[in-house]
Amino acid sequence: MAKEMMKSVALSILVLNLCMYIIVCATAGWALNKAIDHEIITGLGIPLPNPYWAVYFPMGNAATGFFIIFALIAGVVGGASCLSGLHYLRSRTENGLASAASAALTAWGLTLLAMGLAWKEVDLHGRNSRLKTVESFVIILSVTQLLYVAALIQSHR
Repeated sequence: MAKEMMKSVALSILVLNLCMYIIVCATAGWALNKAIDHEIITGLGIPLPNPYWAVYFPMGNAATGFFIIFALIAGVVGGASCLSGLHYLRSRTENGLASAASAALTAWGLTLLAMGLAWKEVDLHGRNSRLKTVESFVIILSVTQLLYVAALIQSHR
């Protein structure tokens, strides 16, 4: 009885996390696309400006570039861990638990890294509403991903 309840809790958190990771990927992808479209273009023989970054972000602050890259990585790995979790909750094998738990822990670690950069971006100010959305979702995902890992492990006991 308790196993089935934990399985339904894990599945609910998993679906929530999957939706949130998709939103993070879409919004961070928009920011990266905007940065690529507004990249500094120079002619042959013209040097790049001194404070040039490989990816120039026309919005946000100094932490935006790092945050967006790590949010995209965390979003993709988190989405993949959700798919692995869905497969495990459907099949319920020993090997499935190991792969789902390791993928979920990896995604949680990357989400924590992105969350630290989100806090730095919040501290520096000067960002738009879409960046605030990505920051909020990454911070919320750092908590819900941990809850998912705990529910996943408890659903197997």
